[in-house]
Amino acid sequence: MTQNFEDRFSLSSRIRRIAAFLIDHFTMTFLIVAISFLSLGTGFFDEDNVGNVMVRILPTMLIGFILYFAKDSIKGVGPGKWIMGIMVRDENNHTEIPSIGRLFIRNLLIIIWPIEFIALAVSQDKKRLGDKIAKTSVLKNPKKLNVLPRVLALGGIGMTYFIFIFVFVFASMKSSDAYKTAISEIEQNQEIITDVGGIKKYGMFPTGGVSVKSGYGEANLEIKVIGNEKEISVNAYLTKEPNEEWKLVELIK
Repeated sequence: MTQNFEDRFSLSSRIRRIAAFLIDHFTMTFLIVAISFLSLGTGFFDEDNVGNVMVRILPTMLIGFILYFAKDSIKGVGPGKWIMGIMVRDENNHTEIPSIGRLFIRNLLIIIWPIEFIALAVSQDKKRLGDKIAKTSVLKNPKKLNVLPRVLALGGIGMTYFIFIFVFVFASMKSSDAYKTAISEIEQNQEIITDVGGIKKYGMFPTGGVSVKSGYGEANLEIKVIGNEKEISVNAYLTKEPNEEWKLVELIK
């Protein structure tokens, strides 16, 4: 019975493996970036000490890389392999799932991914160096797969990534001292107040950028001002000296 079941397994194609790797890389990178941003908080635009940023972000990145290398630890299947319908198994017994330690060691070789890609491309048994060291094979899942959940999962991962980056970056920009100073100046500008018929609120997503280095800051922001009669876009250019507050240089509507 075991032999008949094992005969159903076949090696995954190189294309499936590459696609699974790219999906895994995208997913794990998203996790690392998301966790890193959350550890920094929305006030990271105002942080000008690179050393402080690195101290806060390194532990988070370490956790992220551990998760990256452990991505196939659940039954020899990570996000990419699940979506592509493939799995990691022992090279001599295709019904046996390698230990977590072997799977972790196998993925450590991803650090030298260009060499791993070349090894996978030229290997007749479709193995990269990580497979050879851990004595594993990547096989097609013999079970009949439901494609729709996998397509939805792939789309969901991509959508979640871009929504998170989009919302977090704009939330961080609105939390910056430069943005708050620009808003304060707008609310004191009688010409803008008259033009829009009184300010009701501001656009959800300001554009532009804020940079601070060695205490010197520069910000160029475009803010949508929504009034009782109409809405306009206001461009604010601000600068900052070390140990001083942001100062408005120019306000253009």
